Amino acid sequence: MIIGFDGKRAFQNKTGLGNYSRSLVTILANYFPQNRYILFAPRHTNLFDLIKVGNAEVRTPLTFMYKRFGALWRRRGMVKDIAAAGLNIYHGLSNELPQGIEKAGVKTVVTIHDLIFERFPETYNFDERYTHRWKIKRACKVADAVIAISLQTKEDLVNYYGVKAHKIFTCYQSCNPIFQQTCTVTEKELVKKRYELPDKYFLFVGSIAPRKNLLAICKAMVLLKKKTDIPLVVIGDGKKEKEEAKKFMNDHGLSNRLLLLNDLSISKGHTDISVNDFPAIYQLAVALIYPSLFEGFGLPILEALWSKLPVICSNSGAMPEVGGDAVLYFAPDDINMVAHHMLDIATNNILAKELSEKGLTQAQKFAPEKYAESIMQVYNQLL
Repeated sequence: MIIGFDGKRAFQNKTGLGNYSRSLVTILANYFPQNRYILFAPRHTNLFDLIKVGNAEVRTPLTFMYKRFGALWRRRGMVKDIAAAGLNIYHGLSNELPQGIEKAGVKTVVTIHDLIFERFPETYNFDERYTHRWKIKRACKVADAVIAISLQTKEDLVNYYGVKAHKIFTCYQSCNPIFQQTCTVTEKELVKKRYELPDKYFLFVGSIAPRKNLLAICKAMVLLKKKTDIPLVVIGDGKKEKEEAKKFMNDHGLSNRLLLLNDLSISKGHTDISVNDFPAIYQLAVALIYPSLFEGFGLPILEALWSKLPVICSNSGAMPEVGGDAVLYFAPDDINMVAHHMLDIATNNILAKELSEKGLTQAQKFAPEKYAESIMQVYNQLL
């Protein structure tokens, strides 16, 4: 089978949709090496190392015009390249399909991650909402099959856009297999020194945007100011919201308890904090705190479960689907409960150990082989 993918995010996005794209292609190639995998991308960068994926290749624009205007090629120009590649399946990995793909003579699949812009329209401008809505509705109409990354997303597609339920397949994603590896003491010490990590810390992973709700953790830390001095390490970046969080902590005399790794000089000279260091950063933490207002999945939760790291997260969206009974939940606006859970894990070793063990069991439900099989089943049903 020859399977093509929208490869833009894999080569240009460091988080979110980029991680989804890289993980999916890598896992499929590992578990189904008999197939060929082709990524169609406006640019080929070193963000995705295809050397480790032996049966995958990349196709980029051939003409000067499309090389100059990569977005135009991706929107419609690459349809000719898709048709010429002899694909059995073309899979749009990030909520969209190129215009005219229905004329390419290939079966199509599209992954829809979430409809957060419909639930929280105030966090998007009008143009963004219009574009997202148009792309997703059109892709769901054109595609032979729609993959939702959670039951929550499937329900939203049915309820918001009237997509036929029988056309939607729920395929829970996995995460980078490196999170399944236990780091050695030496590896942890090197990472701790590299990022100037404290002996104990809570961890937040995600973009610093309104929906990610970082300020909720900051407010909880103010409540805990005299009960624990464990700081918060943040992996992620942002603009306005990041500055708001820094100002809030400074105003409450806690600026030294907010450590933004992306602000460190070591990360400024690189494209990003090395993904190879993530497992050690997770495994050194006290707990992951994920206070997002809404998620279509919540990948950092799964990364933490594999890392045997206790998780505290909000109870909205698809997050309970990922965490099951292995995490501590709170309503996104319940700051008191966030603080309560943080203090519990910080002071109760028995609870922390129990969550760690439950988390690893829960993570098995999202094992890479199960993920690969669920995706391949969708492909096979179309052929």
